Amino acid sequence: MNKKEILEYHEEDKIGTVIKQDLKNQGDLSLVYTPGVAVPALEIKDNPEKVYDYTNKRNSVAVITNGTAVLGLGNIGVLAAKPIMEGKCILFKKFADIDATDILVDSKEPKEFVKIVEKISKTYGGINLEDIKAPECFEIEKALKKCLDIPVFHDDQHGTAIVSGAALLNALEINGKKIEEIKVVVVGAGAAGIACAKLFLKLGVKKRNLVMFDSKGVISEGKEYNKYKKEFAVGKEVSMSEAIDGVDVFLGTSVANVLSAEMLKLMNENPIVFAMANPEPEINYELAKNTREDVILATGRSDCSNQINNVLAFPFVFRGALDVRAKEINEKMKIAAVHAIAKIARESEKFDKEHIVPDIWNKKLFSEVSFAVAKSAIETGVARKKIDLGEYKNFLNSKIL
Repeated sequence: MNKKEILEYHEEDKIGTVIKQDLKNQGDLSLVYTPGVAVPALEIKDNPEKVYDYTNKRNSVAVITNGTAVLGLGNIGVLAAKPIMEGKCILFKKFADIDATDILVDSKEPKEFVKIVEKISKTYGGINLEDIKAPECFEIEKALKKCLDIPVFHDDQHGTAIVSGAALLNALEINGKKIEEIKVVVVGAGAAGIACAKLFLKLGVKKRNLVMFDSKGVISEGKEYNKYKKEFAVGKEVSMSEAIDGVDVFLGTSVANVLSAEMLKLMNENPIVFAMANPEPEINYELAKNTREDVILATGRSDCSNQINNVLAFPFVFRGALDVRAKEINEKMKIAAVHAIAKIARESEKFDKEHIVPDIWNKKLFSEVSFAVAKSAIETGVARKKIDLGEYKNFLNSKIL
């Protein structure tokens, strides 16, 4: 795959509008538009909830960015982010049959960004925030969740956390360690790193056993940080080598090559390394494998085993949330997704240290993760639509794409 091939692919239209109803004659025209369309419009006027019955709000997600933290490219601007947002929309459609629209908001000011999204939100059944830099992304998500009554999900945070959480549970299943006893080092204190750390704590990691680093060093008490980093401050200054000595898990959401072979040798036996920086991980894949035969290694790369890829989560999290018309995506729904993804990998014939997460093409992701999320939404009281879960499971199985 070279630059010419990539650009030629993107020169072609990748996504567009598909008409799902007949429009062949004058009768069809009078149904889809005037005068017939006035009937559902008045139904919605009298009962706003019927917008889910008579429009595509029920199956639509807005993929929204301001281009301030794009992939591994950084603040490249909102226009340059459009190919990535279109790609995200394709993944929504391909893997979960969700109609997604990319929206570029040319504002770096969080309050303005929130206001713009709030004003357009009535169109959509859910909001997927994408590639917004920290700490603004935390404030934006928090504000939108407070003012909107539809799911708001920042994929760089929660998608990454869900998939890495599933990978962690399965890696521990393989190496026989207990989650409440492991020691963890997180390198990268942006949106993904902080979200992963928070979810790891919810899954059972003890806070006293987790140390976090940002670009300036260890997050420690007595220094000035934003409140999201400050939550992870430890009591003493340590170098990365000192922190990694004797730990069980390294999680990287930072930059290439910050984990050396010498550091990897300091980790406990059967170490777990999630080196998720893109496009180059925190430690070269082959170097890590050659340094420690006992390492359980995952990266963000598609050309290596154990790819921590958000597409294992976000299409199906939204599928389940939309199908029950959830008001939000809460913590229990995310954890339900973690366990569903982990279970799919464990039940695979390939389950081993090279296959701790499912293959992206595993069709069980559509049925199992969507079902788990929808079920959790109902159980936690955020579902507007009550459904028969047995019928829903059968429906998902029949619709596997």
